[in-house]
Amino acid sequence: MRSFWGLMSAYWLSESWREAWGLTLAILVLTTLSAKASVWFAVTSGELVNGIAYFHHPTTPTTLTSLLTTAATLAAIAILRDAGFTAVRHFFSTTLHRKWREWLDRCFNEALLDSNHTHFHLQQIGSDAAGSAVPAPDNVDQRIQESIKGMTGGALGLAMGIAGVVLSLGFVGSKLIETSSDVRGLEFLGSYGSACVAFAAITIYVPLNTFIATKLGGMLQRLSVRMQWAEGSYRTELNTLLHRSFHVAVLHGERAQKLVNKRRYLDIDQTWTSLNRVTAIYMGFELVHNFIGSRIVAYAPGLFPFVDNKLSLQSYVTGAELANALINECSWFIHVMPDIATLKANARRITDLAKAIETVRRPQEFYAQTGPYEFQYAKQDPVLGLTVQQIELLHACVDLPFLAADKLHFLPGEWTLVVGDSGSGKTSLLKAINGLWAHGRGTIVTPRHVRSLYAAQDVKLQTVSLKDLVCLPDSVDEHSDTCVAAALHKAGLGELIEELSKDGRDGQSWDQLLSGGQKQKLVLARILLLRPGLLFLDEATSALDTQAVHAFLHAIKDHCGKATVIAVMHDVSPIQSASGIDFFDSVLTIEKGVAKKNAIAAWRLTGK
Repeated sequence: MRSFWGLMSAYWLSESWREAWGLTLAILVLTTLSAKASVWFAVTSGELVNGIAYFHHPTTPTTLTSLLTTAATLAAIAILRDAGFTAVRHFFSTTLHRKWREWLDRCFNEALLDSNHTHFHLQQIGSDAAGSAVPAPDNVDQRIQESIKGMTGGALGLAMGIAGVVLSLGFVGSKLIETSSDVRGLEFLGSYGSACVAFAAITIYVPLNTFIATKLGGMLQRLSVRMQWAEGSYRTELNTLLHRSFHVAVLHGERAQKLVNKRRYLDIDQTWTSLNRVTAIYMGFELVHNFIGSRIVAYAPGLFPFVDNKLSLQSYVTGAELANALINECSWFIHVMPDIATLKANARRITDLAKAIETVRRPQEFYAQTGPYEFQYAKQDPVLGLTVQQIELLHACVDLPFLAADKLHFLPGEWTLVVGDSGSGKTSLLKAINGLWAHGRGTIVTPRHVRSLYAAQDVKLQTVSLKDLVCLPDSVDEHSDTCVAAALHKAGLGELIEELSKDGRDGQSWDQLLSGGQKQKLVLARILLLRPGLLFLDEATSALDTQAVHAFLHAIKDHCGKATVIAVMHDVSPIQSASGIDFFDSVLTIEKGVAKKNAIAAWRLTGK
């Protein structure tokens, strides 16, 4: 799905091909019937006009009964075409639209949320961590939501329009030839004269106007892409404001934020102005095209044969209606050129996203574009614990490592405190062990069949039930309500036990309702429930006071006694219990870019 046509055809070649082709066939049949009904409509229109013209004819007058019958037939054809064929086709096309969008949405979500953490690596494109020949995809949410919806709808409309043009050329064109007659000055064409003139007029008129429409459509496409980017950027800025509103308030930064919002919206306004201008020009062009096509080009070819009395009024009107129908069908590209421009803009955004996803599906190759990625990950017997050898961590496009270590060994059940200056690489080391660091080298050997859990400082909760949040990454079906409630109680969140099945309260999610300290206690509840054998605490108690930190660590000691714990502490003062017993067995110090591990007693002798 990294190319336009690949994206267009993927659904029809997928495991859902029966569903896709079944709906497509139904739409094609209804489009065929609609095109055929246009021929019936043109013929009956000619009969009705002819009947009206001869209503008072002295020798062959039209009876009122026959006139009303013809009018009723015309109305029935119109109803059958518009309500029976077109409306039902619309239902099938919107169903296909819904199914196609659902399939694409599922594909992109599965690609983003795979076990390889593609969504995480995708955010590294264009960041300091990594670069790529593929541009960073802005506003991924808009691409998956709005762009897929717009692209699938536009593509179906385009396909139905093309089918309508092809079918009309067959049905309407053949009927136009059937009603043709010779034209003065073009006698060599015989009885095909008026049909040839009509085809020639359409062949010249429609392509010329389509060319103009294409030029205007190109302008619309560029402006549509720019508009989507501007809208997405402004929406992202507003969403970001909600997450940093406290900091804006503390700094009294409203004035600066107003300037940012004003600049973002100014981009929207300027692009919108240009888009409206081009759209107005296109609308005027389209209306003129429709008038000339239906009133001049359609009626001109049969005028001379009618004047020369070689065509009856009925044949003249029928031919003109057929030509008008053909012009309308062939002009479909002109009518939907703005939609085609939007389709191309949406498809471009989706294919760019697909390319970016494909780029990061192989992290080793992706990160290697801007620096070495030579990490080796392996498994070993659980009794050997965790081993890190010859580790070197680097930043993108920098050859000198900012952190290095010869060998670090963490035994089962051992608690290790990681200390070092801010920016020394404490968190980076934990990320590298978990496969979430971009550049460097070394071997990380983790214990086989041992659950690992990473608890970060900044806790962001997904919009799911409270039980889901405690059970993650497990399914809620894997743990009973009683076990989850017990974990919450041990973590100090017993007041939330009655709300296990809820995803929030009063229209707010748990991420909005819980304080920073409560979120960290929720992570503790998850640890106590899942009981990981390898636990990384990356300032996971930063929002808790000393007493709460003691309770946090005590709970892990009591219920996860065999776990290997590696912790970065916001404040190292609470590393002893209230009774003076050390929580940690060893200390990993990072000084001058070198990581060394020592017993806690030796670290104390150095004066911390």
